[in-house]
Amino acid sequence: MSAYLLRRLLLVVPTLLGIILINFAVVQFAPGGPVDQMLAELKGQGGSSLGRLSGEGQGETTRPPANQGGGNEASRYRGARGLDPAVVQEIERAFGFDKPWPTRLGEMLAGYARFDLGRSLFQDRPVSQLILEKLPVSISLGLWSTLIIYLVSIPLGIRKAVRDGTRFDLASSAVVLIGYAIPSFLFAILLVVLFAGGSFVQWFPLRGLLSSGLQDAPFLTRAADYAWHMVLPTIALVIGGFAGLTMLTKNSFMEEIGKQYVVTARAKGAGERRVLYGHVFRNAMLLIIAGFPAAFIGILFTGALLVEIIFSLDGLGLLGFEAAIRRDYPIMFGTLYIFTLLGLVMQIIGDFTYTLVDPRIDFASRR
Repeated sequence: MSAYLLRRLLLVVPTLLGIILINFAVVQFAPGGPVDQMLAELKGQGGSSLGRLSGEGQGETTRPPANQGGGNEASRYRGARGLDPAVVQEIERAFGFDKPWPTRLGEMLAGYARFDLGRSLFQDRPVSQLILEKLPVSISLGLWSTLIIYLVSIPLGIRKAVRDGTRFDLASSAVVLIGYAIPSFLFAILLVVLFAGGSFVQWFPLRGLLSSGLQDAPFLTRAADYAWHMVLPTIALVIGGFAGLTMLTKNSFMEEIGKQYVVTARAKGAGERRVLYGHVFRNAMLLIIAGFPAAFIGILFTGALLVEIIFSLDGLGLLGFEAAIRRDYPIMFGTLYIFTLLGLVMQIIGDFTYTLVDPRIDFASRR
């Protein structure tokens, strides 16, 4: 197993490198970079690339003054029309775009090897510091959501397997599938309208994870306020997560219940509860328990983005969204690097969990 883990860890490096290179190449051809954003702000056009691209002279290329020569860097930016080329060059130098892209890529990769993610272009703070500040919010939301999904879906799936085909099975399937069909962000908006001061009542807060003025309150007070803030975002995330895990649990138990060892255990006089939890449970739960790391990563990095924005939770999702809008490349690439690294490590942890649940599994012996 140790040799297998070592090989998987060594594969993390080329995988990370490939993902970063692909995204770096895509960004080079994307319009509306940070220099364009700053030029638009200087000309009073706002930070939106849409306004810049749809304005007067669309499709034209800004030409430098005759005395600057055709190779002036300002000619690359439509928003540079009417601005001193020296100003454009100073903005490029401040953002690091005065260097060729291979140099910028090399410096970025060298920094990532030291876990130096650079500085935000618009917030002028280290990206690693920003990520560390936002990470607890996203981890908190993803962890509670994943735990609740598992705590509800596993007992429900077992119950559905035992009572397969009954009214309970059909009714519960309809409920979880309806929840699965509702996007988490749409359900989040519905919760805001109903319970967060939208059009009906305001039972729950809408912003942050802690009320103002409670930073120095006793621990139990802060914990209760934190739980109060977490109710609606957590519900919005978990409502669509029950279906997949519930049906997976049911199908796993249904498959194991029909196997010969279960028939033998029953023939020997073992009670139904002992057969279910003493024999079936361990084999049926292999995929479910081992899939916990991947499920956590999926909720943390995909489902939480829009929910964080709707509930104004200052987490990684909101940070990445704002960075994409402003083309803050260090934050975009830094969060991508952390997300990818955590995802790859969690996959390795998931494989290791398989061997803990069932010691008969040996990845190292596979050919």
